[in-house]
Amino acid sequence: MVTNVYSQYFQANATFSGVERRGALVLLISDSEAGMISYKVAVSFFPHKDPEDFAVSYDAYFEKEVFNAPGRRSKKREAAFMESLRNEIDAISVEHDATVDWDHPLNEARIG
Repeated sequence: MVTNVYSQYFQANATFSGVERRGALVLLISDSEAGMISYKVAVSFFPHKDPEDFAVSYDAYFEKEVFNAPGRRSKKREAAFMESLRNEIDAISVEHDATVDWDHPLNEARIG
């Protein structure tokens, strides 16, 4: 079962496919199946042309698996991943000449 452990929109700065991206959706995703658990961090950069524009485009979606092992979801493990989330997303962003503006969230965090 795939679960968005955390998701939040932030202001961002990037260009993909010739289109400026001013927003980023940041995610921590868990996936559990047959006694295995994996966690990924992900970011999707989108145009965000106005305050109501949250149309996420998937041509600028990047993810990284940060954990994969036997077991199940753990609040302690998820707290550790949340501690390193910004560094992981920043590393992904730098690889793609993009930035997430952590000081300017576009909505409240969703924890699930």
